[in-house]
Amino acid sequence: MPLTGKQFTIKAGQHEVTVVEVGGGLRRYTHGGVDVLAPYGEQELPPNGAGQVLMPWPNRLRGGRYSFGGRTYQLPITEVPRGNANHGLARWARWAPVAIDRAAVTLACDIVPQTGWPFEIRAEVTYALHSDHGLTVTAVARNHGRTPAPFGAGFHPYFSTHGHALDEVTVHVPADQRLVTDEAQLPVGVQEVAKTPYDLRRGTPLKTLRLDDTFTNLSTVDGQATVDVRTRSGGAHVWLDAAFGFLQVYTHERLGGEAASAVAVEPMTCPADALNSGAGLIVLEPGQVWTGAWGITPSTR
Repeated sequence: MPLTGKQFTIKAGQHEVTVVEVGGGLRRYTHGGVDVLAPYGEQELPPNGAGQVLMPWPNRLRGGRYSFGGRTYQLPITEVPRGNANHGLARWARWAPVAIDRAAVTLACDIVPQTGWPFEIRAEVTYALHSDHGLTVTAVARNHGRTPAPFGAGFHPYFSTHGHALDEVTVHVPADQRLVTDEAQLPVGVQEVAKTPYDLRRGTPLKTLRLDDTFTNLSTVDGQATVDVRTRSGGAHVWLDAAFGFLQVYTHERLGGEAASAVAVEPMTCPADALNSGAGLIVLEPGQVWTGAWGITPSTR
């Protein structure tokens, strides 16, 4: 059995996607046989969280500690060097298939009450391919508990640079602001991107710029923000709906066993440490449902 459990492969036209049971995330996406995402092998764990679903919070939580509803909770530290609880509780859980057909698969995960998290969230993620415009990812979360529950969601796809070095990659991010972080990679302020190296609104070659940054105040058209990762050999167009008000962009020089460079474009409903700051935090009342969608369209250059 692969380390990420059962593999669910869907196809439409020249698009092919493999979704995994463990973590409910994307392991591979190809278009015309060419990798759109930086893939990892069946006998590998997702390197640096590649493709994973980040619920019930994305990114980092300072010291794994937060307060909600008048009580303080402590979660396990999963990013030991920085002392943070990282990327939620669903990324190593087994997600169960709810519906499968040739071009779509829906997986579900019950995020059960546990130490530091006395809430009950059921999450479902649908991956659907269309032969013309590629992949759509739709996420739904419902509070199955009897009390309000804090919630955030994110996704962690890494995009292939098609054999090019990061210096040669062009990234377009329609964001007016960037979060300033401390040594633990947690937000301590907001910076306008204008007249800084982080102004990627017109599509900027990375050259020597390396990123592990959260962007916000995203410009939208018809309710969607769009991001592009481009090389001379191809790239990807990423869209996200209004449910995702934050975007993490992370450049990696050597991702996984193939040791290739990659660029993560991570739609997030809230930034790091939102359980403490409240920035973008969703509070789901009992029975309440949240939904959000994003997607990928491959580009030939």
